[in-house]
Amino acid sequence: MHGPDRTFSTNILLSSLSPRDMGLLQPHLSREKMDRNLALVEPNQPIDDVWFPEDGIVSIIAQMPAFGATEVGIFGRDGFSGTCLLLGSDLSPHGAYVQVAGGTGLRMKADCLLAAVSQSPTLRAALLRYIQTFMTQTAYSAVSNAHQRIEGRLARWLLMCHDRIDGDEIALTHETMAMMISADRSSVTVTLHVLEGAGMLRSRRGRVLITDRYKLEVAAGENYGRPEAEYRKLIGPLGRARRCYTLAAQKAGMANAQASERTTVCTP
Repeated sequence: MHGPDRTFSTNILLSSLSPRDMGLLQPHLSREKMDRNLALVEPNQPIDDVWFPEDGIVSIIAQMPAFGATEVGIFGRDGFSGTCLLLGSDLSPHGAYVQVAGGTGLRMKADCLLAAVSQSPTLRAALLRYIQTFMTQTAYSAVSNAHQRIEGRLARWLLMCHDRIDGDEIALTHETMAMMISADRSSVTVTLHVLEGAGMLRSRRGRVLITDRYKLEVAAGENYGRPEAEYRKLIGPLGRARRCYTLAAQKAGMANAQASERTTVCTP
């Protein structure tokens, strides 16, 4: 794996590529603005373009007639859209939409990406490694939605968003957060008040300010950290500074975060 070179782009995946592999892509990349609600992939429509975001957050959305829209994964400057192209399909049953506007992304034609991949096994391997990390993320999302209380699910998703932006303020509506964690809007509103009361964040209209990431990580529990560690192992740096907390403090709901140092767990 090559060390990150962000002189061309802040996209972590692109920065991890070798100069030769980046040279295959760079002539075909154009930097364009990524506004909120921009569709990078439309469900069941041919994928003509691939995007490598440089900031912001993109949601992968599954649309079910009986249940409406559900977010099944996110990416930002850690990845790219149209991953199904690397798996032999030019159609995806899911859409990909910009949920948090992030300035710019690098756009290229899908056939140019596939042509570059056909010339370089190392480029193909790098992009497939990203798909592996995304699959890990979606697996942990399924576990979180199945077994975690809503406070833990929301804390996890806020941390994932926080990892992919600069600063501590995230432009997220209650409706967006409800879709992110498979909950209704009223439950999200109540949960935000709980997390705010615990000093983890401040919620404003359409925005969430992370005020204590340490507490938020404890609330998220073990469902946060493993996918991020997989990304760092296979591709490059993702997320904020590591946090350590004791198992006793985790079980106590952060009440005694400084209490016992006998067994320490670090989120990777």
